[in-house]
Amino acid sequence: MSSKSKPMAKSELAAYEAKRNLAVDLLQSVREMKAGQVHVVSSPVIEARRKTGLSQSQFAALIGVSVRTLQGWEQGRKQPSGAARTLLAIASTNPKAVLAVAGK
Repeated sequence: MSSKSKPMAKSELAAYEAKRNLAVDLLQSVREMKAGQVHVVSSPVIEARRKTGLSQSQFAALIGVSVRTLQGWEQGRKQPSGAARTLLAIASTNPKAVLAVAGK
């Protein structure tokens, strides 16, 4: 399933999960990792947070959002608002400024 596809309906998800063999899926994932076929996905949100050196919970508190919202942004499930995008851009280009405001 593509990460850009629409979310499944509950009935579709239940049918998919019923047919799924987790052991086979896990072994396939391990084989792909060993073969170097797995690509780590990063996002501008992850990069901004990493530049501050903060954990997800620390960064979320710093910018005034829940950890769950931050995780949604980092995983590409949600998009930050205009104000949040601006704050993330500042954190990315000048992490010291964001940390200074927070008193870190």
